[in-house]
Amino acid sequence: EVQLAESGGGSVQAGSSLRLSCLASGFTASVSDMTWALQAPGKGLEWVASMGLNPAVTSYASFVRDRFTVSRDNAKNTLYLQMNNLRSEDSAMYFCAKGWLSGGLLQKYQERGTLIRGQGTQVTVSS
Repeated sequence: EVQLAESGGGSVQAGSSLRLSCLASGFTASVSDMTWALQAPGKGLEWVASMGLNPAVTSYASFVRDRFTVSRDNAKNTLYLQMNNLRSEDSAMYFCAKGWLSGGLLQKYQERGTLIRGQGTQVTVSS
């Protein structure tokens, strides 16, 4: 069974850093495109970043570019999201998902009921 489990969230002050982890099981994360996304209270899913099979291939939403970095540890089958210089508007539930899900695909997969994602980890940033 494919499972994704996020961890590493918390409550921090603006300007702080967090590193989120996404442990994959039931498949090998290094042979799959992977995505980080968020959902703020009362809002829809929002794409944050994706990493391709080649870890050098990454893409970021404009609002996190130069602050967030996606990485992967193949030995641990784990995807990471390093979040620096956090802002209050970054507060949300963050989750990882299987696939490259930019350009509206995240929402489309959710609507179809085919989104493979974890439960998420909460990030709260206070100013």
